[in-house]
Amino acid sequence: MKVDHVPRIAGALLFQPAPHVDERGFFSRTFDAQVMRSAGIDPAAFAQDSISRSRLGVVRGLHIRRGVGEAKLVRCSYGAIFDVVVDLRPTSPTYRNWESFELRDDEQISVYIPAGCAHGFQALTDPADVSYRIDRPHDPSEDVSIAFDDPELAISWPLPVSTMSQRDRVAPSLAVATKLLTILLGGQRITGDRERLRHAAGRADLKAEVDLTDRRAGGHQAPGLQVSQHCQYVYSA
Repeated sequence: MKVDHVPRIAGALLFQPAPHVDERGFFSRTFDAQVMRSAGIDPAAFAQDSISRSRLGVVRGLHIRRGVGEAKLVRCSYGAIFDVVVDLRPTSPTYRNWESFELRDDEQISVYIPAGCAHGFQALTDPADVSYRIDRPHDPSEDVSIAFDDPELAISWPLPVSTMSQRDRVAPSLAVATKLLTILLGGQRITGDRERLRHAAGRADLKAEVDLTDRRAGGHQAPGLQVSQHCQYVYSA
């Protein structure tokens, strides 16, 4: 298994196996503890494995986790995806960089994504199965979404977006999400509408940015997507 660094995302790695192909199909190792250790990653640190199935054109993300975050291994186990990683670690030399990869089932490449980076993908096949391995048990109260079409990132998604979750559909801009990720609230949770978020973040222009109608007026709206003008976010410190 070959290991490559991702120059635009400090600490990100590509684990590239060598599938054995014959008349029956193929056989591929997808995880190797010794290779992980050699790359500086503790294989015993991973806590949960999960899998998602997505239809053609579905976008999931961009997602990041508050607090200490989580490191993850991502692999397309069936089909193909356009995978995106965004470095949101303020002390990283590649802060605010993003990189994309096409992950396919005939290669079984895994992307190691360091804690503090956002992640998202679009399904290029129908279906596309994605396997995740994370180093902390999932806690939904720590989840934060960032607008997939944020103009500052300007990610070129390869297909028209067919379907998204409600949470991703109304996700705030990168600027707002970054602010929310760093708000100190004494361990209390903010739950509320745009006005309460604006007050908590302490910036007068947050209301316009969290208003999805205003935000998307300057960008593009995915065909067939309905965007609610009234939404609720839950973030915890």
